[in-house]
Amino acid sequence: MKTETVKIGNVKSNPNNPRVIKDDNFSKLVNSIKEFPKMLKIRPIVVNDDMIVLGGNMRLKACKEAGLKEVPIIKASDLSEDEQRQFIIKDNVSGGEWDWDMLVNDWDTEKLEEWGLELPYTEDDITEMHNPDNEETENMFATELDSESNYIVLKFDKDIDWIQAKTLFGLQTETARRCNGKEWSSGIGRVLNGTEAIKKIQNES
Repeated sequence: MKTETVKIGNVKSNPNNPRVIKDDNFSKLVNSIKEFPKMLKIRPIVVNDDMIVLGGNMRLKACKEAGLKEVPIIKASDLSEDEQRQFIIKDNVSGGEWDWDMLVNDWDTEKLEEWGLELPYTEDDITEMHNPDNEETENMFATELDSESNYIVLKFDKDIDWIQAKTLFGLQTETARRCNGKEWSSGIGRVLNGTEAIKKIQNES
């Protein structure tokens, strides 16, 4: 397959594209194209013989927003209709995961965000990670299991049943905090005192 440059008006967006991009990230994509247009030549827009986009709908939209008159494309002429549909999905599926610790330690986080990468950490999180006094003082969401107690595990297949159980047992969202008091993560405590749980169930009967 050969890359060619065509007028941007000749390339058609795919109306069946399931991939969308939020306003903030779209703005970042537009800026990245303006600042680094060579990226498009390295990763051209993929189209079929009808010039309908199979891979790069958001890039095409961002190129139009950036004011480009021409874009590099690759024609996937040898793909069947079924293979084209597969490509639309598989082109947007990422294999693997980011090593977030490496990113926040070895890369400029402001640049990463400018380039459109959504970081799971805030600046406070990153500062706290580098805090030598951080002793991981998070609160446990629930009582730890121990060998001296007996347990029953309740499984809820329907959300409505789980909501009723949360209401019945008074389950609240618990927030774990770092040593500086900042919230770290949250969850629902699910280990209950069995005797108290039985009393609540009996009272509801």
